[in-house]
Amino acid sequence: MFRVIFHLDMDAFYAFVEQRDNPSLKGKPLIVGAPPTQRGVVCAASYEARKFGVRSAMPSSVAKRLCPEGIFIPPRMSRYREESAAIMRLITLPGALVEQVSVDEAYMDLSELCQQADADASLARAMPLAAELKENIRRERGLTASIGIAANKLLAKLGSDYQKPDGLTLISEREKVGFLRPLKVRSIHGVGKVTEEVLNRAGIETIGDLQDYPGDLRALVGSFGPTLRRFGFGEDDRPLDSSDEIKSISSENTFLRDTDDRKILRTCLREQAEEISAKLKRRQIGAQTVQVKLRYSDFTTLTRQLSMEEPITEAADIYRLGCHLLARERLVSRPLRLIGLGVSGLGEAVNRQLVLALGSGRK
Repeated sequence: MFRVIFHLDMDAFYAFVEQRDNPSLKGKPLIVGAPPTQRGVVCAASYEARKFGVRSAMPSSVAKRLCPEGIFIPPRMSRYREESAAIMRLITLPGALVEQVSVDEAYMDLSELCQQADADASLARAMPLAAELKENIRRERGLTASIGIAANKLLAKLGSDYQKPDGLTLISEREKVGFLRPLKVRSIHGVGKVTEEVLNRAGIETIGDLQDYPGDLRALVGSFGPTLRRFGFGEDDRPLDSSDEIKSISSENTFLRDTDDRKILRTCLREQAEEISAKLKRRQIGAQTVQVKLRYSDFTTLTRQLSMEEPITEAADIYRLGCHLLARERLVSRPLRLIGLGVSGLGEAVNRQLVLALGSGRK
């Protein structure tokens, strides 16, 4: 059976929901997050604010400097989850397998619905279905979505990024190798900042460079080498996962003696963030929610969390958001018996370099 995979990605989801619910915000640089007068971070930004360099997980004070006219509003996570559930119901079709990877994106396997004489004809058959899904979301929910169509998850994800917002892109099997050549190597699923630097030092800056590289990639990136080679030619056999299992990664420390020493606590959080980041990178995923957990000497336990629109993977981001939660809630008011850091909302990490490489569309 010829594979037909969609990747559906809602456009600037949090911000578009707010602009839809409050039309006076349309066309304005909207920043969803804490006000810049407080210690806080950006959870999401409209395209108008992104033009100024505003991004998720950025301190709100920095966002204000970059975008002085930005309009800050607090996030409404329950509203976004409610909207996400409505959208997922709209895209659930008989005979299609759906893998929701975050609150605003999902993969769909429509292979059974689109079989034709060959692979590319099967992909072409899916175009009207994708256009209909986009129109249903626009009509029923008042929001726009971008969809990528390809024979695998890797290419479908790249396709949904290609012409954002409100994009619809098909990457055919016949043209996939050429489509990939000009893209930055960071565009490939699983290539993070450190791997990109290693590849760049070896003269591999674009996927075309990767395709042409004559050496053994294992010498550069270890066991990821053979997979990276396949990805560089647009080959990806990862199946969709439709399980509803809650996925999270966490780390915690119980102290021999209760402590409120900021230096000790910061060191603990930094080590936990590095451990979590390493696990995320090994799994080639990002996290949208960061959570801190505290236990006091009387065994009272508290948790606090914060969600971003775009997944994060870097230890520095996880550590900073953990520190922000402690400061915002003034949680270290007395000595702690335990401190922990965790992430959830796991899915594919957002690649912000694709658009720069292609020179077309916006993510």
